[in-house]
Amino acid sequence: MLQEGKKANIVLEVDIEDKGIRIDKYISEELEDYSRSRVQKEIDNGNVLVDGKVVKANYKLTGKETINVTIPELIVPEILPKDIPLDIVYEDDDVILINKPKGMVVHPAPGHIDDTLVNALMYHCKDNLSGINGVMRPGIVHRIDRDTTGVIIACKNDVAHNFIAEQLAVHSITRKYYAICYNQFKEEEGVVDAPIGRNPNDRKKMAIDKKNGKRAVTHYKVLENLGKYAFIECQLETGRTHQIRVHMASIGHPLLGDEVYCKAKSNFNLTGQTLHAGVFGFIHPRTKEYMEFSAELPEYFKNLLEILRNKKDK
Repeated sequence: MLQEGKKANIVLEVDIEDKGIRIDKYISEELEDYSRSRVQKEIDNGNVLVDGKVVKANYKLTGKETINVTIPELIVPEILPKDIPLDIVYEDDDVILINKPKGMVVHPAPGHIDDTLVNALMYHCKDNLSGINGVMRPGIVHRIDRDTTGVIIACKNDVAHNFIAEQLAVHSITRKYYAICYNQFKEEEGVVDAPIGRNPNDRKKMAIDKKNGKRAVTHYKVLENLGKYAFIECQLETGRTHQIRVHMASIGHPLLGDEVYCKAKSNFNLTGQTLHAGVFGFIHPRTKEYMEFSAELPEYFKNLLEILRNKKDK
C-alpha cells in the first residue's frame, strides 16, 4: 500500500566556511536523505532558490546565502507492522532498548521495506512510538549500521524522543562499542579527533574531511592484542555516520570484516564489520535518573575471539 508523502520546504543558511562548495554537493551533504542526483534534479526543476533566484547545479556558494529547497510530494510506501522477534534489553512507557541482531536494517529503505527494526517495533509497540522523525522512522532517535549488533534505543512518545535527542546532540549519552580490528597497538589507549564528511567520490561512503567534515571524536582502549588483530573498546564522544569504522581505518586499524573501509579480505567468512554496540547509558526522560544497559557480545564475535586467541598462542 502507498500513502502520500508531504511536501518539504527547507531553509538552509550557508556559513562562510562553506564558501566555494558546489550547491548540489552542499545540499546533498546537509540533507542526508537526498542523493546528489536527486538534488540536481530539483535544481534543474527550479525547486532550489538562492536568495530567491534560480541557480544551476554548478553554482558555487559565496558563504552568505539563504537557500530555499522545495522537495515535491512523493509517494512513499506505507510501513506496516511485522511480527519479528525482538531481543528486548529494557522497556517502559517511554523508551525501549533492543539488542539488534546482525543483518537487521534499522528503518525502511529501498530493498528493506518490511523486515526492519521499525516494522518489528510497530508490531510490538502498536501506536506507542514517537512521530518526530516521520512515517519512515517512528520511534527512531539514532541508528546503527545493518551489520553492527547491539543496543539501540527507541522512544514511545515525542517528549521522550526530544529528551533523548537533546542528550545525543550534546554528546552526554554513554555509547561503548566493541570491535576486532587489524594490526596490534603499541599504545594502550588513544583518541581519534578527525572531522568526517561524505566521500566526494562515493556518496555511500564517509571519509576524513578536514575542510568540510563535521567534528568527530572516538576514544579507544585496547582490550587485547591478538597477533595480527586487536580487540578494542571504542567510546563515542560524537556520533557521525560510520564514525568508528572511518576513524579506525584512518589510523591503520580497519575493522575486521568491513567491506567498505578495509581493503583486506577476511579469512573468517564474516558478514560485515565485527562491531558491537555493547553499552548505552542515558538520563531517563521521566525519572531524570541515569540508566545504563549492556548487551552481551554475539556468538559469532565470541567464537572469533577464541579462534584468534588460539592462533596467537600457537
